[in-house]
Amino acid sequence: MNMQHDAKPHRRRNPLTGEWLLLSPQRTQRPWQGKVEDGTVRLRPEHDEGCYLCPGNTRMQGQVNPDYPYTYVFDNDFSALNDCAKYWKCDEDGLFQSESSDGTCRVICFSRRHDLTLAEMDHLALTKVVEVWKSQTAELEQKYRWVQVFENKGEIMGCSNPHPHGQIWASDFIPQEPAKEEKCQAEYLQQYGRNLLLTYIEKELEKDERIVAVNEQWVCLVPYWAIWPFETLLVPRRHTLRMSGIDAAQRDGLAAIMKELLVRYDNLFNTSFPYSMGWHGAPMGDGDSDHWQLHAHYYPPLLRSADIKKFMVGYEMLGCPQRDILPEQAAEMIRSQSLIHYKQLKE
Repeated sequence: MNMQHDAKPHRRRNPLTGEWLLLSPQRTQRPWQGKVEDGTVRLRPEHDEGCYLCPGNTRMQGQVNPDYPYTYVFDNDFSALNDCAKYWKCDEDGLFQSESSDGTCRVICFSRRHDLTLAEMDHLALTKVVEVWKSQTAELEQKYRWVQVFENKGEIMGCSNPHPHGQIWASDFIPQEPAKEEKCQAEYLQQYGRNLLLTYIEKELEKDERIVAVNEQWVCLVPYWAIWPFETLLVPRRHTLRMSGIDAAQRDGLAAIMKELLVRYDNLFNTSFPYSMGWHGAPMGDGDSDHWQLHAHYYPPLLRSADIKKFMVGYEMLGCPQRDILPEQAAEMIRSQSLIHYKQLKE
């Protein structure tokens, strides 16, 4: 890293999307008199009788959850996608275009316990989560082109229920974010003859400036082009197209490195660290997918503390994304955190 250049305003390009962002490290000292979130950590019971995701409870439309021991998956009661009886498409002068969408949405309860997050679960429980990600992806990709596994954690990220859970939305179309990655990864392979993300993580391991955690199977880092202050990228170290294709060693390695990342996230500001995360793997189709590499994006909104968040407004909405803290600084801040959860240190 050229510290002389990177200490000044500059741009960086995201090779996965082809988009640019502005970095302004000189703005880290600006005073903050804006919106302050409620960063209070609230204690929750192991089982909440009013929670529609807890075992044995009744959901909004009358379905009763089984007494599940680990994970539980069900069709979303308020699905954003559903089966389309017949495909249709409209186009009026290239100005008014629309088409049908076919898909399904599911909810994944990560644990029977209402009071845990992924950061607080043990290794076995985390492997159960990875296994359900794998099995659900394998099932849904038989019918749909795109399977989006994701988690919104925390009220600040719009999570409507504090019970540990994620979602899967599967569709007959490729959404715009993975569509950008499809194009850029294919172009990189054609131009350089190498897989983009595998080459990238090899270079990052050599530089060792933005690595957060690493094991034999996975690499976790703050990407060179990160937009969110403590954004991270999680990538398998060998060529892997989709979540459905990971083996037992990758499953165990993923559970271990997720634990490291999420504990460090929580320890950063001694709070249950909010984020939106999701998996991107090769879409289903007839073409060659060798240009793809499975990966997960973590997008946490916090900026300086548990109660100050980063807003994507103004210039970010009208121009391009902008960040103040350098990715290299953010990586060091995360990496330096203890692997013992702050709640355990208080016991």
